[in-house]
Amino acid sequence: MPIFAAVDIGANSCRLKIAALETHRLRVIHEDREVTRLGGTVFSSGILDPQAIDATVKVLRRFHKATQTFHADQVKVVATSALRDAQNAASFVEWVRSVTGWRVEVISGLEEGRLIHLGVLSRGHISASRLMLVDLGGGSCEVTVSVDGQIRSMISLPLGAVRLTQEFLPDDPPKKKQLERMQEFIAEEISRLRGRMRKGDVQMTIATSGTAAALAGIAAGREDVEHGKAVTVPRAALNRITSKLSKLSLEQRKKLPGLGPRRAEIIIAGAFVYRELIERIGLPGFRYSALGLRDGLLAQMAAEYDRRASIHRRIESERIAALRETAAKYAVQMSTAEHVQDLALQLFHELRQVHRLPPDYREWISAAAVLSDAGSFINRTGRHRHTYYLIANSEIFGYSTEQRRVIAAIARYLGKTRPSTTDRPIRSVPLSQRSLIPRAVVLLRMARALDQGRRGAVKRVKARVNDGTVLIKLETKRGGAELESWSLSKEAAYFREVFGRDLAPPPS
Repeated sequence: MPIFAAVDIGANSCRLKIAALETHRLRVIHEDREVTRLGGTVFSSGILDPQAIDATVKVLRRFHKATQTFHADQVKVVATSALRDAQNAASFVEWVRSVTGWRVEVISGLEEGRLIHLGVLSRGHISASRLMLVDLGGGSCEVTVSVDGQIRSMISLPLGAVRLTQEFLPDDPPKKKQLERMQEFIAEEISRLRGRMRKGDVQMTIATSGTAAALAGIAAGREDVEHGKAVTVPRAALNRITSKLSKLSLEQRKKLPGLGPRRAEIIIAGAFVYRELIERIGLPGFRYSALGLRDGLLAQMAAEYDRRASIHRRIESERIAALRETAAKYAVQMSTAEHVQDLALQLFHELRQVHRLPPDYREWISAAAVLSDAGSFINRTGRHRHTYYLIANSEIFGYSTEQRRVIAAIARYLGKTRPSTTDRPIRSVPLSQRSLIPRAVVLLRMARALDQGRRGAVKRVKARVNDGTVLIKLETKRGGAELESWSLSKEAAYFREVFGRDLAPPPS
């Protein structure tokens, strides 16, 4: 029974969730959270405050101990808007690594939104087919429109509750002019959504994270909504709550049922964001969900571990759609790309006792095959370098930054250059992957060679390992594949260098 742990380092708070995978389903066995305000100074100075760093690292030490107590097999740690904006983010990441051994991944706003969408849909029981998901954190607000379980639109807005409070609300209670300025700013940012959706596009609005939980708690008059049943906050109730909060002092806000003392400091800004969002898009209100980013991380880990889990099919579908969208963006000829992809997958299967790559590489080689010619969009000269840059720096839903770098490195070496441990693309991937990249490169180079004429001459590839030689047999279309066989023979030297075996191409 594998145990997974997800850690979310936010601008306002740090959260931990640990779950066990039982019969293809996740069962939560431990949760923890604490407000640390890591983003407290970032949005004004661009620097993480040393005291906030110290407080956050102490919490992460506690989380680390919990993951050991529960014998977590895999831990995924991500950071969001505070570290996206902080100039000294690298120092914080290194400090965490030295203390816990964890590698913190600073994810983009869009990846944050994707994981929240995945978390809500993986465990939520939702009847509506057209959803808007809103996650308002300390530094940003992610808004996602989902149709039939697939993301249709997503945007990350700089409307975090900590960010807005620091920028616009220096007084307590805030003055009328301060509220008006903040409201104008929020309205301007939300106007970016209006071209992406109409009133009828959304059947249900689901809100996640602490601010939504606090507003739902105030509306319900109780404090346990984060762990209880979903609470719906109608538009009229949200308007009343927002108006009331804006007139109360901090001490008065702290006494409201459902509102914690630290959340009370930033709740006014958060309430205004939700009110403006609901009003300007013409929505009836929102439903709070306790699911969110951590649940998305857990679902992703479970899907990668258990390929029979239903969530694996969802992620796979999401990745296929993202690859197609990226390929279209860079004018990749899909018929050619898909043929190279098919050949690469055949080679991965036929040569599995030779390459001995982990199962994940099947998908990464497949993705590299689809996008291997993306660099030509910039310039045919140096296209392989351009391909690396585009893959490594594009937002491709379903793939983490680390995974995109592996995919990009595989696609980088399809010309004259060979992978070297001193190359930046190789140094950018985890140490555990560096020795595996050349093996994947060989397979993709072979697949590209077998489509040399770009006419789909090779339909099927078979391989037989015979002592120190690998024999290749091709099933071809009428007319044969002489050009492709010749091109494959040119890969024999590098094949032997990587695998220590002779490659015997098919007879011409």
